[in-house]
Amino acid sequence: MKRREFIIKSSMATAALTTSAVAFGNGINFNMANDTVNIGIIGTGDRGTGMISNINKIPKFNVGACCDVLPFRLENGLKAAKSKAKAYTDYRKLLDNKDIDAILVATPFSMHSQIAIDALDAGKHVYCEKTMAKGFDGIQQLVTKVNQSKTIFQTGHQYHSSRLYTHVVELIKSGKIGTVTAFECQWNRHGNWRRPVPSPELEKQINWRMYREFSGGLVAELCSHQIDFANWVLGETPNQVMGTGGVDYWKDGRETYDNIHLIYNYPSGVKAKFTCLTTNAKDGYQIKVMGDKGTIILDYTHAWFYPEGNDKKQFGIVDGVSGASVTWEKGLGIPIQMEHKEPSEQALVDFRESIVLNKKPISDVITGANTAICIQMALDAMYQNTIVKSPNFY
Repeated sequence: MKRREFIIKSSMATAALTTSAVAFGNGINFNMANDTVNIGIIGTGDRGTGMISNINKIPKFNVGACCDVLPFRLENGLKAAKSKAKAYTDYRKLLDNKDIDAILVATPFSMHSQIAIDALDAGKHVYCEKTMAKGFDGIQQLVTKVNQSKTIFQTGHQYHSSRLYTHVVELIKSGKIGTVTAFECQWNRHGNWRRPVPSPELEKQINWRMYREFSGGLVAELCSHQIDFANWVLGETPNQVMGTGGVDYWKDGRETYDNIHLIYNYPSGVKAKFTCLTTNAKDGYQIKVMGDKGTIILDYTHAWFYPEGNDKKQFGIVDGVSGASVTWEKGLGIPIQMEHKEPSEQALVDFRESIVLNKKPISDVITGANTAICIQMALDAMYQNTIVKSPNFY
């Protein structure tokens, strides 16, 4: 079987479930509704340590272990943990700890697949940070293992858990902006993305995002969230991508690009643009979903509806949007109101709930694999300067 035929034959039969909030049990007899879930953090850099802070807010969720190969990173993780977490420098030793129920993978991108596979083999539930796996082989191997496992696997595309983002997806699917025709997404910053290195030999371990061996660069680390969202809204995956980028400003020895520009084509005819800069932060993070009846714009935690039509229009009650009566003027959007937690915290709440209730996560191995495939397509398109068609399993 060709690797590009694999996922559709082994997994994509369940793809219809990935765009809904419906979850189901996976057959494992797991009853710990009144017990604490003990989680081990593998990779205690900025992201892993930040997630520890979120876990500390969640009742009956405990950081029982931390692992990192860099001593100062490991120390930071241990300090962040409220409980007396055990320290490890070898993740396999952590996986041998029978008191650990689940693990969170927050290592460099290139290590995700193997660590997650080893954790599943050890019977641990897995929260695997985005992007889920590097390269088609890594994606395929991890999907195979998850399908064979009886434990929970969640991919860390946290906006899938955002109650605001979920509500916006429901609004779009209900026709609020009409027929979706395009996405325009950006995640722009002003800075070199480089971390300070205390000793030269640690350069690649600390600044791994700069090197192709370990990283997918801006597309994997940033744009992946927005690509995941476009797939989610449309309920489909792109059939081709074109893109460009370069090391055009921060000429400091990095290999991954300091600016990227991608256009994905979807089978429905929708075009989705993704831009990421490190030289200009204007408007920062933004997702713009355009339809023939209006536009919705999202940032991290807010959303606005911009109707098509006259410069000034009176709206009555709009489900989930605004209040009883809203006047819209050109250039000013109607706020979309929805109470919600910070997305990363909510994703961890959902992960714990999936473990306790034995239900399928919304952001699971299939949504994670679909986005990871999109990332690899983009990398191939940029690095090979060609239009990349989707793999056959689409």
